[in-house]
Amino acid sequence: MTIKKTLTLLLFFGVFTAFGQIDMPPPSPTFTVGGTVGLADVSVTYARPSAKGRTIFGDLVPYGELWRTGANASTKIKFSDDVIIEGKAVPAGEYALYSIPGKETWTFILNKDLTLWGIAGYDEAQDQIRFDVPAKEVSSHYETFTISFSDFTMNSAYLNLKWEKSKAKFKIENEVDSKIMEQIKAQVIDATPENTGTYYQAASYYFSADKDLNQALDFINKGIVEGDEKYWQVHLKAKILAKLGKNKEAEKAANQSIELAKTAGNMDYVRLNEKLIASMD
Repeated sequence: MTIKKTLTLLLFFGVFTAFGQIDMPPPSPTFTVGGTVGLADVSVTYARPSAKGRTIFGDLVPYGELWRTGANASTKIKFSDDVIIEGKAVPAGEYALYSIPGKETWTFILNKDLTLWGIAGYDEAQDQIRFDVPAKEVSSHYETFTISFSDFTMNSAYLNLKWEKSKAKFKIENEVDSKIMEQIKAQVIDATPENTGTYYQAASYYFSADKDLNQALDFINKGIVEGDEKYWQVHLKAKILAKLGKNKEAEKAANQSIELAKTAGNMDYVRLNEKLIASMD
């Protein structure tokens, strides 16, 4: 090959390299969704394919076959703390989330191999857990594969997977009671907190978790500073008293909270207290 031809080829490939990369939106864009479940940070990273007029489950995604639960690389789910998924313990960490869709049941799989593109090379020996949940048909049409969180409680949430008119969901739980009680013991029971707001937190947890209400009342009384009462503190006191069956004291506290809330311009708490008083009639 002559030097002239070599230079021509080098120039051609140089131009191809310079102009051959077209920046375009991906057909299945990658998203990360996440939040806090209990005290654990939970996130899911997945590529989102769209239906585009196709029949999805039972056709594009065959029933009874392993699916990457999205497009492109396998979907990843990450936990900052140990969790329980559908009754099965899962250590903190990151996992590939595979699934086997079915007409009536979906099988979900958390696999420890994060390196795979799709399902090629999948090894069942790397599974952390498998579990089954019911498949549901929904009235809404989900054009794009969607993963979302819902039904939050103090220590749990559901992860929902929806595409076309199909939906499957599973429950994620994080044990929080022992951790919170340990903090309350260390900061409130065995010590005197510098910030009186810590008493409010402790009282609120005792109230919400149906623990010793007399102890909750003691906490909130310690947290309310005479002459500097806050409407949200006094409202919690009213709720605790009402739950204890001390309606007269609860109504008095609720009325105090109403006046404090009006002064602060917070009409939401005015209404909350009014509803509380009405519930005791």
